[in-house]
Amino acid sequence: MGVSTSSPEKGISVVTVDFPPVNALPVRGWYDLADAVRSAGRDPDVNCVVLTAAEDSRGFNAGVDIKEMQRETASAAGGHTALVGANRGCYEAFSAVYQCEVPVVAAVGGFCLGGGIGLVGNADAIVASDDATFGLPELDRGALGAATHLSRLVPQHLMRALFYTSRTVTAAELHAHGSVWQVVPRPRLHEAALELARDIARKDGSLIRLAKAALNGIDPVDVHRSYRFEQGFTFEANLSGVADRVRDTFGDREQRERHEQREQREQPDQRAQAEQHQQSDRHGQEDN
Repeated sequence: MGVSTSSPEKGISVVTVDFPPVNALPVRGWYDLADAVRSAGRDPDVNCVVLTAAEDSRGFNAGVDIKEMQRETASAAGGHTALVGANRGCYEAFSAVYQCEVPVVAAVGGFCLGGGIGLVGNADAIVASDDATFGLPELDRGALGAATHLSRLVPQHLMRALFYTSRTVTAAELHAHGSVWQVVPRPRLHEAALELARDIARKDGSLIRLAKAALNGIDPVDVHRSYRFEQGFTFEANLSGVADRVRDTFGDREQRERHEQREQREQPDQRAQAEQHQQSDRHGQEDN
């Protein structure tokens, strides 16, 4: 469990994140991820980094560990240590991906939420499984942030609608927008990401580093300043008490939504059963 680095073949480093059950990272996890990506990018023998979750993970990333913050808030001491730690940790991890000396390919399987959007939005390329979904449920979790990175995946007005509603988009939809390089069946995700990484890793190491620096230099938005600006509003929401109020009802809301979704699925079956009973009654009356 945690963050690990492997070198499956020449020129490629794979950084794997594994925080069961949903890859919601604690504060330490974000810093470990940042350190792993930076270290891989500094290795002169590495020309491409693949960022992924463990193969048996339910999803790529579920953002920050909300329970870590709730435990601190509920404690006698209280405070904002976990919040500040999560803010800084996310900033470091997102920055590490963006500033990595070599291109970073994000291999996304399952859900990619919250902080996961910060990671893939700052990656150089994304390969996703056909069951992958992307979104920012921040308003449902008492937070703000990573709209900077979602803006790198979808057009501006779609980003706003997704942010305000906390809805998700599929890998296929992002592929249509051009932000996902390839969509593959989940069992092929790892190999597909390595295929792209191989194409990149074949380039001259010095030149690929210059290319990464050049492309970062012509970005129209300063992702570091933009994300830091967003984080200020997250902290304001926490100081005002709004964040805690929303966060404390998050589990109840999720349970209510699951119940409503289950009811919606059951309603067609109930209607079908009722219609069958009505037909049976009519046939019985006709026979009489």
